[in-house]
Amino acid sequence: MYLILENIAKHISLSPEEQELFLSKTETHYYKAKTILQNAGEVCKNSYFVNSGALRSFNINENIVEHVMSFACKGWWISDMYSLISEKQGNLFIEVIEDAEVVLLSKENQEKLYHEIPKLERFFRILTENALVANQQRIMDNLSLSAEERFEKFSKKYPTLLQQVPQKQIASYIGVTPEFFSKMKAKTLKKGN
Repeated sequence: MYLILENIAKHISLSPEEQELFLSKTETHYYKAKTILQNAGEVCKNSYFVNSGALRSFNINENIVEHVMSFACKGWWISDMYSLISEKQGNLFIEVIEDAEVVLLSKENQEKLYHEIPKLERFFRILTENALVANQQRIMDNLSLSAEERFEKFSKKYPTLLQQVPQKQIASYIGVTPEFFSKMKAKTLKKGN
């Protein structure tokens, strides 16, 4: 079974005909690391589902500092939700950080599927709600936890990402400089021995 169909099946049940229709509205592409799928300033027209590899979303501030907003590895969705939903210019880049096989679902086809398979609207509502909850929790963590606690939480929640993602991107995600992250990680490893 396709990984994307397994992902959908966690929340809703599709008949074989509905699965076929859903897959007919998607495109699968292979991308090399460092490929930019979405540029800040563009209107986001796709949701991306990762079959293999890893992606990240990030923005760049006026001081040319990158801020990693999210990661997506095998079995995860990623998009610039603000831009996709509002149909306004986004402020996120989406980049392939490890060679990836990615399924694209255009906003246009997603809307068509809502009419042809109404229960998909429930599926995407659940994804959106889960993203909202995760984003709120991340904001609370950034306000109330130390950098060490944020790194520990990240390590427990996303153990596979520690091997897939460059350390400077993890540092950006948890809100510290790469230098501080390196020292913090070394200190954490010493405690573990």
